[in-house]
Amino acid sequence: MSASPARSRFSPEIIVVCGCLIALITFGPRASTGLFQLPMITEYGWGRDTFGFAIAIQNLLWGLGQPFAGAVADRFGALRVLCVGALLYALGLVVMAYASTPGMLHLGAGVLIGFGLSGCSFNLVIGAFGKLLPEKWRPMAFGAGTAAGSFGQFLFPPIGNVLIDSFGWHQALLVFAASVLIVMPLALALATRPTGDSAQAGAAAQPRQSIKQALTEAFQHRSYVLLVLGFFTCGFQLAFITVHLPAYLKDAGLSAAVGGWTLATIGLANAVGSLASGWLSTRMSKRWLLAWIYLGRSVAIAAFILVPASPLSSILFGVSIGVLWLSTVPPTSSLVMLMFGTRYMAMLYGFAFFSHQVGGFLGVWLGGLLYEINGNYSAVWWLSVLLGLASALINLPIKEQPVQRGPALQPAE
Repeated sequence: MSASPARSRFSPEIIVVCGCLIALITFGPRASTGLFQLPMITEYGWGRDTFGFAIAIQNLLWGLGQPFAGAVADRFGALRVLCVGALLYALGLVVMAYASTPGMLHLGAGVLIGFGLSGCSFNLVIGAFGKLLPEKWRPMAFGAGTAAGSFGQFLFPPIGNVLIDSFGWHQALLVFAASVLIVMPLALALATRPTGDSAQAGAAAQPRQSIKQALTEAFQHRSYVLLVLGFFTCGFQLAFITVHLPAYLKDAGLSAAVGGWTLATIGLANAVGSLASGWLSTRMSKRWLLAWIYLGRSVAIAAFILVPASPLSSILFGVSIGVLWLSTVPPTSSLVMLMFGTRYMAMLYGFAFFSHQVGGFLGVWLGGLLYEINGNYSAVWWLSVLLGLASALINLPIKEQPVQRGPALQPAE
């Protein structure tokens, strides 16, 4: 049974626009991280494993903090969480700008940005959409929010390249930090208003599921566990490519601009792919959609690494992998909502996202570590291909139906 949307002083159009802007702003600096790797390690004499480990910490803590941020947002609303997350994110970028030791880099780029992202990224926006928007708005809004994050990836890397070339990488990070603070006023549209007495009385008449009951139910549900396991691959592939693709292309003799424009192309293509995925999520089997996305990624990655790197092959790879980049999010979030309802959606999607970010941690860290050992990224590229094939198979047994609950826990909200 689908829950009614929470009451808001803002129209659905305003909620979607503000949520999409938040997704765009918060995804942009993070998607530009790879641009700062070579300037930083060149200035300080670090290895790529040092930089990669900092971003690996970021991915892990982003995922670790996501379920808790989601639980707080489910209980108290998204506004507080988004504002605190934006402050931590901006502070992390400032610390990263002045980090002259690996420890400071790990604190800023890793700990602060990681926890900041857990509180203000598109995952919180998707949870708010699920609560605030009418049911007919939700699938396309999930796609729009994901696409907006993708457009941030299109917009910020070229800007980052210009800022780095014109003012230096330190100042570029400070500009990104200032941009993140714009999230705070935008977050007002994602705040829910207190429900009236009649609504509270109606809610009191229905037994409510506790957080412990929701988590027990979810992790005993085979389809949810499969969904969570499959999402690991998404994080592994995305994080590795985001951080290490610019350096991989530079190693192949291409300019830094090619890396920046390839990331931008991924972001632009992803906007199209995410919207298409949101549309398809309402018209076809979500598990089959996920399986085709993961299979398509493996094919795109294999084709890219089997041909000599060139500006053309890089842009074509950006288009192909970009269409599939975050297109996993609409069907994944829709499946979580279908299985369990909207009441604990931010928290339960947060646990799925934690699996995604564990994958991200390993993708970034192994990328840097194996590069220092082998002098190339070949092992991680091929591991990405194999993981994509595994996730395509993992998603097929998922059952697309609401969880069966006893009368004491109905309705699913």
